[in-house]
Amino acid sequence: MDYGRLRAAALRDGEDEEAVTVDTRALIDKVLARYSGEWTTLRELIQNAADAQATTVKIKWETLPSTQIPLPTTTDRSEILKHIITNHTLRRLVVQNNGQPFTKTDWGRLKRIAEGNPDETKIGAFGVGFYSVFADCEEPFVSSGPEAMAFYWKGNALFTRKLQVPEDQRTPDTAFVLDYRNTTTMLPNLLSVGQFLATSLTFVALQNIEFWIDDYKILHLQKKTSPSAEVALSRDVETTTKERLMKVHSVERASAQIDASFMSAIGWKPQVATAAKGEAYGFGNSEMPSLRSFFSRLTANTSTSKTSKSAREEKAAQDAISEDITVLSSSSIFLRVTTAAIKTSVSANFSAELERATKKPPPKMAKLSILTSSYDETQASKSSANSKAVSKATDVFASVLPSKKGGRIFIGFPTTQTTGAGIHISAPSVIPTVEREAIDLNARWVRTWNIEMLRAAGIMARLAFSNEMVELQIKLQRAAETSGTGITSKEVAKYMPEALHTLNAFTFGDSTPSGHVSQIIEEAFWTSYKNPFVEVYSSRGVLPTSKVRIGSQELAKFVDGIPVIPPELETIGFVQKLTDFDLLSPITVDDVRLELSGKPLDKDQLINFIQWAGKKAVQGELDPASKDRLLDVAVGLVSEGAEDQGGIIALGSIQNYLSPNKIPAGLPVPPTTLPYDFTKSCNSTELQALGWTSLEIVPWLRFLIETRSTRPEGQNMIKSPDFAIRILTVLSKNWDNLSQSSKATVTLLLQNHTVMPTKLGMRKPTEAFFQSVKLFDDLPTIEGCSSIKDKFLTAIGVRKTVDLDTIFTRLLNPSTETEDPGRTKWSHVELIKYLASVRQDIPANDLKKLKESRICPAEAGPSGLESSVASPQLYKISELYEPKGPLRPLNVKIIQWPGGILRPGSTEGKFLIDLGLRPYPSVDELVDMMASSDSTLRGNAMNYFISYHHSNHYVNFDIGSAPKAFLPLQGNPKQLVTPSQCFTNEAAAVLGFDILRRDLHPHAPKFGVLADPPILQCVERLIAKAPQNHQEAVSLFGYFSTRLNELGSNLITKLRDAPIVPVARGKGLSTSHTPTGTGGKISKEVHLSPRHCYLGSSSMYGEIFDFVDFGSSANAFLSACGSKTEPTKLEIAQLAAGEPARLLSVLQSPEKYLSLLKFLAEDMATIKRDKELWKKMKSSPFLLAFKEIGAPSKEKASESEEEEAPIRQYQLAAPAAIVILDDYISYRLFKDYLVCAPEEDVLESFYMALGSHTLSEIVQEDLKIGPHSEKQDGAVWLRKHVLERSKIFIHEYAKYTRDAIKHDAKWLENNLTVEAVRSVSLRRSLRDQGQSHTERRSAASKKSRNGWVLYVAAESSRPDMYQVGQAVCHLILNRPSQQAYFFFEPFLKLDLLDLRGRGYNVDRILRAKAAEARIAEEERRKALDAEQARIRERDEEFRRHGQAISTPTREQHIKTPEPRMPGGFGSPDDDDRALPPPPPSTSRGTKPKGLFSNLSKRFGFDTSDEAEDNMNNFMGSNPEPVRLPPDEPSKPGKNDGKVTNPAIIQQNLLNAIRSTRAHDSSQVYSPPSTREVKEQATYCDDTIGKDLYFVADASNGMRVFVSNAIPDFNPAHFLSVNHGAINSFASLLLEVAAVYSINRTAVHIFYEHGGNTIAFNRDGSIFCNLRFFIQLHVDQSGNHPSGESRASAAVWWWVVIAHELAHNLVHPHNADHSYYTESFIQEYFPKMMVKATQLIGVTAAPPLLHAPAPSSTPRPPTGASHSTSRSLLPDQSTSMFGAAPPPYRER
Repeated sequence: MDYGRLRAAALRDGEDEEAVTVDTRALIDKVLARYSGEWTTLRELIQNAADAQATTVKIKWETLPSTQIPLPTTTDRSEILKHIITNHTLRRLVVQNNGQPFTKTDWGRLKRIAEGNPDETKIGAFGVGFYSVFADCEEPFVSSGPEAMAFYWKGNALFTRKLQVPEDQRTPDTAFVLDYRNTTTMLPNLLSVGQFLATSLTFVALQNIEFWIDDYKILHLQKKTSPSAEVALSRDVETTTKERLMKVHSVERASAQIDASFMSAIGWKPQVATAAKGEAYGFGNSEMPSLRSFFSRLTANTSTSKTSKSAREEKAAQDAISEDITVLSSSSIFLRVTTAAIKTSVSANFSAELERATKKPPPKMAKLSILTSSYDETQASKSSANSKAVSKATDVFASVLPSKKGGRIFIGFPTTQTTGAGIHISAPSVIPTVEREAIDLNARWVRTWNIEMLRAAGIMARLAFSNEMVELQIKLQRAAETSGTGITSKEVAKYMPEALHTLNAFTFGDSTPSGHVSQIIEEAFWTSYKNPFVEVYSSRGVLPTSKVRIGSQELAKFVDGIPVIPPELETIGFVQKLTDFDLLSPITVDDVRLELSGKPLDKDQLINFIQWAGKKAVQGELDPASKDRLLDVAVGLVSEGAEDQGGIIALGSIQNYLSPNKIPAGLPVPPTTLPYDFTKSCNSTELQALGWTSLEIVPWLRFLIETRSTRPEGQNMIKSPDFAIRILTVLSKNWDNLSQSSKATVTLLLQNHTVMPTKLGMRKPTEAFFQSVKLFDDLPTIEGCSSIKDKFLTAIGVRKTVDLDTIFTRLLNPSTETEDPGRTKWSHVELIKYLASVRQDIPANDLKKLKESRICPAEAGPSGLESSVASPQLYKISELYEPKGPLRPLNVKIIQWPGGILRPGSTEGKFLIDLGLRPYPSVDELVDMMASSDSTLRGNAMNYFISYHHSNHYVNFDIGSAPKAFLPLQGNPKQLVTPSQCFTNEAAAVLGFDILRRDLHPHAPKFGVLADPPILQCVERLIAKAPQNHQEAVSLFGYFSTRLNELGSNLITKLRDAPIVPVARGKGLSTSHTPTGTGGKISKEVHLSPRHCYLGSSSMYGEIFDFVDFGSSANAFLSACGSKTEPTKLEIAQLAAGEPARLLSVLQSPEKYLSLLKFLAEDMATIKRDKELWKKMKSSPFLLAFKEIGAPSKEKASESEEEEAPIRQYQLAAPAAIVILDDYISYRLFKDYLVCAPEEDVLESFYMALGSHTLSEIVQEDLKIGPHSEKQDGAVWLRKHVLERSKIFIHEYAKYTRDAIKHDAKWLENNLTVEAVRSVSLRRSLRDQGQSHTERRSAASKKSRNGWVLYVAAESSRPDMYQVGQAVCHLILNRPSQQAYFFFEPFLKLDLLDLRGRGYNVDRILRAKAAEARIAEEERRKALDAEQARIRERDEEFRRHGQAISTPTREQHIKTPEPRMPGGFGSPDDDDRALPPPPPSTSRGTKPKGLFSNLSKRFGFDTSDEAEDNMNNFMGSNPEPVRLPPDEPSKPGKNDGKVTNPAIIQQNLLNAIRSTRAHDSSQVYSPPSTREVKEQATYCDDTIGKDLYFVADASNGMRVFVSNAIPDFNPAHFLSVNHGAINSFASLLLEVAAVYSINRTAVHIFYEHGGNTIAFNRDGSIFCNLRFFIQLHVDQSGNHPSGESRASAAVWWWVVIAHELAHNLVHPHNADHSYYTESFIQEYFPKMMVKATQLIGVTAAPPLLHAPAPSSTPRPPTGASHSTSRSLLPDQSTSMFGAAPPPYRER
């Protein structure tokens, strides 16, 4: 709908204009509903006074005495005031101010609601504030200067009267007189009123406020302001707000003082029962309902002490006040106000929008004020109060200063909006909500203005904060100058409370009621400076945060010059925010480095620094580079503990630390090692993290030795035995923990110096002996080393034994000069015994020397007494063997030992074995003995090897790989071979391998001899020398059969093709495999590969293939190598294709050869897999064919003589040269030139697969047709005759050869045409032979564009039925033959009686056909009768339904009837209540006229008498329109996804027709009643087109889309369920699109779950709803739809597409669109009729749809009404055109 045009029409052509009336009383009440705050009336009147530039406001409540309680008789003003406060009620409120009197404009605005004050400097904006007086006053009165105005009501209308005040009564003041509507209102809480007035005075431009009750002046407030001082704006300040609308132009600071003089009555609380009080005026602080007081009563027992104390204090205060409540008291408060001039810059559009919202333009210069209370001023305010309890009860300034919950936003007066910080913000130019209780942050333009104003307030807050901090720093500096010591912790602590006060005041929290306010102000506060820093209080005074750090207790122990946040401030919110915003950071490494580089550390600081640095390094907080930078500048000045470093420790030069568990403290250490006193509080992990390592023993010892000359003699381990023992003790203690290399270094360092104290003085370790060595008295034995481990002393060289040279010199070979006559010379036996006793003490070098020395003789005695005599020659012990009996026969050197027995377990035996005494000879030595030329030695060595093979561990040696020959062979013992050259399996001798001597076979594994030679060598020898005869083959193959499991696949492959099988060839066929032999001659014994010979024997193939039999064992070997028991078909085919002539000669008969070919043909599929073989077979002349040879023409007898039978000559030929005999006539003509395949089906198929052609393929037939005959009567008869007799022929012929039928009689009926022509001639030509033959024909068939044509020559009166049958057989049979022609001929020639006489059941066939026709007709009639009955049932049900809904159950939901498929047969579940009654029929017995007649009737073409009679009856009766059932209750916006019942649409259309009447009819026109069709409004709504996605292509390529709105949609399941319906719909749409010649790609299918869209046109693309097709046009019963149903569905969607095509011309649904829709239907109606006729007439294919019932088919209208259907997915997949089409191409 075009609303713009509609509005213009209303303004132009509407009725008389009328003014909008206002109910003034209701309007004011609604305005007052927005003014729900406390003291609203006072606030608005004080605001008016401020806008009038008044300096003083006087507020006075006049009271009414109580009618129940009289005034007290006393004259005490205190008691009278108490009575007034307690018992009087309010009569009038008078508010006076000394501002400018009302002007004429002011008087005018006063009586106009919502006009507002256009002055942007004034607070008032909306023009509704004054009307807050009507909350309590009915008829206010205003007096100002010389004029006055009274308000009064007339009904709900408000009126005013203006008065000129007499001269004698005029005053310069303006007064508002408000008489209370309700005179029972009690006085308000006085303290609450006073606090409100004090707060209101804060920012309002007033100086005095007086508060009176009757003639009592309860409160007088006076404000004084000091001169303002300009605040300089720093260059770092960003004075412009975020959106550039406002800029801080200038800033001033001033101090203000508010003095209060008040009666004590302001804090007095009368003791009056609650029930006695009247209606309260406002709430006081003490009167507000409190849950705390409620729960405090419940928990009185738990908080008695606290509550009682508070109650006592309050009672004492009230007692003091009650003494005289008229006593005057005074109080003052001090404030600091920072005021800024804000310059605004807004666009004209923005200004206009603001003026529209506020009724005044935005100010070009606005003011913003920040109210803070400095610490000094706060203290001064507190000191001006009296006693604590009394001052609390009378504190009128309680709400002036910002509370802990935050300050407030003042828009002239305080609002309920808090700032979130301890500051008040006065922003008169901020636009409030109408009731002035909050800031408007909702309206678009107002919101932007207010946010920018709040940002300016944030900038102001930052400036105020900076000034506060500057003043604090000035105070600190003055204090520091006074003390003369600079800013110390004392001065910082002194001003800490003031710093806390300032920082807390500017700490922003959550604001209420809008949390955005504090966020906006705080964001501007923190971002208003260009540089990221804020002033903060630190241990060095007020400094920017870029110079202040977060302190650390650990760092304070060694650095104290870095400014840090004092601990008292670390937990406050302001500092937490600084940390969160990264404006404050912990002390960094650079900070520490800078501090360390400026001064040295004392001992404690150095220890703390090392401890801190170590921990940070371990925790990963100190990276290596930072650690190095710190250590480089850290220097300690210490007086003790660093004597080796000279009192100065530079940590940059330190490399080691001292571990007391290694090196005790107190011993000298290198200067690069930190003394233990500085590291004892650190663990090793921390010290190592600093890059230091523990001082190791080796460098420490090297330091002691290298610096021994520079140290005192008492610290020289070479000269001082005591110091040496201390050092050696440390080394001994750490010895076990040293590495081997460190031990070697320590040993080397000590052995070169005299560090061992002995009884002969200091000696080198290698020159000193243990005290246990007493072999000689003059040895230097160690002294004082009892605490040193023997292990260490031994390791460094201290000896426990005397060296061998001394022993050899002093004992074995004493000189003549020193020889002791009484001492005998030691033998080698005594020497061994001595050395064995001191075995553990012999140094390694001496042991090594002992092993290399020749000190022992060998046995040299006679046999049996070998050990009695020693050899004169001495040997190394490693050259001798133990004295054992079994070794003596081997002629080895045995040590000479007394008695010839040496126990290996004795001390001497073990020692000798350690020195190398040999227990038995090695394997190599025994091999040498066994390979000796001495046969006795060979035998002894072999027996020894066998006997001691296990005990001597010879099994661990691989003797089998020995290169020497030492094993004797069987049959030739003198010949020796290596273990790898002989074997124990004597069967291997057949291959020429050597066999081990038989008596050694049990010991063959000991010698490494295998049982069999390697299988590879065996195979190679077999291939190199194959067996020459049957006997050799048996033994050789038998041997290999025992080793089958060793033959791998590679060897099997090698043997499979090797010529190793001897075959005795007989007279049979020699295969094509090349035999062994010379000269190319075929010998009787040939060698074949195993896969070319076969095992056993065969009677069928024995003469064709080579069969062998070498016994079961040998045959098993050949079978493993590829020999088979009989040839495969592939092998037979290979042979046949390779040597067909020989194969035929061996088989000796064509029958056997043909049998072989049949054998191959049966497994043709297997042969085809071998592509090479199949290719070879196609070109090889291996197929057997025949050629018919007749008698020569000169030898032929006369025609009367009997013709001789022809002779068939078989010959081999290639497949391409052979023809398949399928045309006997052509064969008779060209048989002399043809080679034909045997006439068997199996062979013919085999030949054709190989490339043979049928005779009909190589014979070209050229049909020459003469001119058409003028008379075609004979052709018509012949067609009918052929069709009739073809049915009988096919029926009979199919009994014998069922697979031969290609087409049935129905196909022939649809595709055969018969035409009569003058002549028919047929010319047959044999291709590539140059042979042809022409003959005249009586009949012949030929393919045409629309089927087949049977041409009949009119030359003869009756055509040759043989030729007719021949022509027809070519059409209906797969392979027509001569037999078929002869079989068909009698059916054409004989009449039905003759055929019946010959035994054909003609009558049964004809009766069956007639019965089928009758049954079909009967079924059709029954269907029509049933449909008629159902219509009557629907009528009755409809009437019952109409009665039912008139009952009280009308409210029940009427279910929408199930949509019916047009033409579909109804099911018992169908709800037909909505169908109209059938039209009256005058001729029920009229015979139906067929399907087409029904369709013609629906289209209006039936001109029968019956139709005319019905029309006349209809026109004459003029019946009333049929009344429909009541509409179903509808739910707006709900769509159940079901199509409107088609009967409803039909009924609407029918009623429209029946409602027509003549123009001059006397009847009153009654519009027809209609039912709602829900698809009307959304018939082609293209909204759904915006939410579709592509899922698949239908079988004809049409695209299918689905809505995204379907929940849990499964595309695969959807396509599977609706497979048939989608393809049927796509096929139907293409049929309809062809009528309009629409491009097939322009039509699409879509599916959605619900909705009323049938189709839509989206930019020229037409989309049709599958859901409507499924529910309206798919047969739910699963039956095949009829032809009429197909036509009905096509017409339905034809109209739908016409509707959518019209949208290409006119988009909206209007008269133009309807015109073009109707034009499309008129233009293409003839084409659609032709298409409908085709759809109905195609009966050969399964019908499209059932015939629709005229009364139930919904017709798509040309306007905007369509039907839709259920959203349930159908379960059927019925194809519209019969069999299921190809599957989708799913996407």
